[in-house]
Amino acid sequence: MQSPADWPILLISVVGSILLVEVARRLLNRAGRKWALAQHLVEHCTWPAFLTAAIVAFNLVFGPGMFGDSPSERALGATVQQALGLVTIAVVTWLIVQAAYALTDVILDRLVQVEGERNRRARRIMTQIGLVRRIAAAVVIVIALGAMLFSFPQVRALGAGLLASAGIAGAVVGIAAQSTIGNVLAGLQLAFSDALRLDDVVVVQKEWGRIEELTLTYVVLRLWDERRLVLPVSYFTQNPFENWTRHGSRVLAVVYLRVDWSVPVPKLREALYAFLQENPLWDQKDWTLQVTEVLPNGLVELRALMSAADSPSSWDLKCDVREFLVNYVRENFPESLPRFRVETPESRAGAGNDAGE
Repeated sequence: MQSPADWPILLISVVGSILLVEVARRLLNRAGRKWALAQHLVEHCTWPAFLTAAIVAFNLVFGPGMFGDSPSERALGATVQQALGLVTIAVVTWLIVQAAYALTDVILDRLVQVEGERNRRARRIMTQIGLVRRIAAAVVIVIALGAMLFSFPQVRALGAGLLASAGIAGAVVGIAAQSTIGNVLAGLQLAFSDALRLDDVVVVQKEWGRIEELTLTYVVLRLWDERRLVLPVSYFTQNPFENWTRHGSRVLAVVYLRVDWSVPVPKLREALYAFLQENPLWDQKDWTLQVTEVLPNGLVELRALMSAADSPSSWDLKCDVREFLVNYVRENFPESLPRFRVETPESRAGAGNDAGE
């Protein structure tokens, strides 16, 4: 039979378990310099491990008789023991979820470093891992809540009745949470159909940005001016959107220039090619300069096309090329700057007099 004399043993057990976790933390922290998993375990699991060790040790040593042998004291001890069981389930669940996040972070860190043509596949896997681990965490938490509820005898007695009414309750919950369930299914569809990935460049509602976060219920789009556009996941399955990096991160940059008919296109083309060869943002693959339109206002439209490795490089390259072409035309061919010709009765009469003379 336990007595208040067992309290020192309980205290020693709790302190000893905390010291063991601290020793393990220091060892993992030292190993983390070369072992990525150890570093992530320390980052994610330090506090959950301390709490789990302390609560489990307390729960193993503690007994209802430690408060005394009277009925009221034993009742208090039983209540404390039941509360310890609930807290144990909670902290163990927290530790499992954080350990799972530490394990997947090792994979995500490696995928972030992938560049080039393999980057698209890496971003797809990152998106899928992010969604799957959220689902796994939700499942573990639901199971833990179920275990906590069924630790009460009254709930276990109602188990058969709850199972019998599960169909009706499920239908009611399904109707009430139809939007949420639809978003969850839409998130899974986007992730595993490869329609949308983290860091994809998209145009949504005439806004250009990158996919910063993709969860089971919403998508965060980081716009070019650092604003965040938050949309439900179902938006991307019900509305059209542009995905510039669907099959790769490589993007074509386009610059339009409207100038006078006197512009020497071949010389401008040679100058553009020389400029691109010296620009590190150009990926050395595609480029062209073409006359694409004769406008009604008397100008001609030139289109410069060049490729870049990704969308940020494409944007910067486009700005560089536009600035170069503007300066080049202004400094070398000022007569080709945009001009609008207007014919008035006076100018027409003057032209007639000149012809008569």
